[in-house]
Amino acid sequence: MEVGPRDGLQNEKTLVSTQNKLELVRRAIEAGARRIEVTSFVNPRRVPQMADAAEVCAGLPEVEGVLYTGLVMNAKGGERAIATGRIHELGAVCVASDRFAIANQGQTSLESVDAAKGLIAMAQDAGLRGQATIGAAFGCPFEGEIAEDHVVEMARKLAEADPVEIALADTIGVADPAHVSRLVRAVGDAIGPIPVRVHFHNTRGTGIANVWAAVDAGARVVDAALGGLGGCPFAPGAAGNVASEDVVYMLHRAGVATDMDLGKLVEANQWLATVMERTLPSMVARAPAFPKPIEAAEA
Repeated sequence: MEVGPRDGLQNEKTLVSTQNKLELVRRAIEAGARRIEVTSFVNPRRVPQMADAAEVCAGLPEVEGVLYTGLVMNAKGGERAIATGRIHELGAVCVASDRFAIANQGQTSLESVDAAKGLIAMAQDAGLRGQATIGAAFGCPFEGEIAEDHVVEMARKLAEADPVEIALADTIGVADPAHVSRLVRAVGDAIGPIPVRVHFHNTRGTGIANVWAAVDAGARVVDAALGGLGGCPFAPGAAGNVASEDVVYMLHRAGVATDMDLGKLVEANQWLATVMERTLPSMVARAPAFPKPIEAAEA
């Protein structure tokens, strides 16, 4: 799942034009992305970067096999997303701690689970897909450690709404591979056959290792953002997402197919760096190509 247009950009102080957001979507599709989180339908005063959600949706290209996701926090956001006629999937969010849930969406943790279940039902009633993310599943910026049993129970309750998947998000980048492996397996056992998706931030440099641990433990979908941009306005210290280029490089080298074109991702990174006017965090885009093309090696 390419989340650059939403999670990658939402915390950027410099507003990115609607045209460039759509170009980012186009380049992601060209690189092979078939699920893209294109925007969020939230209060524009709280997240100004997402104020053009309707305009972004109006300009989305119609490409067979490509699914567009809109992040929604409440029924009003769900209604806005559905009204665009261009969103295929509503992404709901609940949060594993009370203090962060209140900061993020004005609800306690358990209230956010009930709200997410309602949004999944709203999507289904509209003929769309519905999925949910458990934010701060590996640690909270306000409360610290999160009990794994609590996250598993949240996932069980979400599964009652029959979402297409349930995601575990390391919102502030505190997870480690052992923790990831345990929690992905435990949640997978609790909600099967519903797939587990994972969402990692690279705040402390463990993001890629966590992706591998999650895939090894059975996660079916990995969120990543072109260039490694990202962060949460309501989570102090949260840094960028794992970079799409870095995730694809690692998985391909390990023999895991993704149908993504690494070369086109690197080209998209170079374009996005000009838009953001800085070098992006991705490591692979800054490294020499490996292995080198045969023609180049022979020359």
